[in-house]
Amino acid sequence: MFQIQALPAASFSHLYGLSDAELARKNIQVHYSDGAFPCRVSLKDVAEGTRVLLLNFEHQPGESPYRSRHAIFVADGAEENHPEAGTVPEAIACRLLSVRAFNRDHEMIDADVIEGREVDTLINRFFDNPQVDYIHLHFARRGCFAASVTRTAWA
Repeated sequence: MFQIQALPAASFSHLYGLSDAELARKNIQVHYSDGAFPCRVSLKDVAEGTRVLLLNFEHQPGESPYRSRHAIFVADGAEENHPEAGTVPEAIACRLLSVRAFNRDHEMIDADVIEGREVDTLINRFFDNPQVDYIHLHFARRGCFAASVTRTAWA
């Protein structure tokens, strides 16, 4: 079984409510959602008209050639979501995904592109390989980090 992990709200809460000018000084852009901005903390598409922060985030901090950072969206004031184990939030399931499996040394050992509605099968297949330590999901069209996936004990 697997668990999709949201980014922790505590990593971004110091940004919530800052003015556009304060955020700009931190190289963070402010946008207003059209209803299709996927928040990496709530793991939901942000409601239309809601203020959204676009910032650079290091999603792969492991010391390897795969170390990486990219743009992500976080809704201003987002609360952390903890999806039920073995489930895929709708904001992830409704998009084309790049799925990347990493070992303990943070090296990519498998990858594929798949429709989000089918990603649970691919995640389970990747985790059948004992060398896979964790998985990253990216929104394939823009390449942005979506969420990480960890193993859970079978219920």
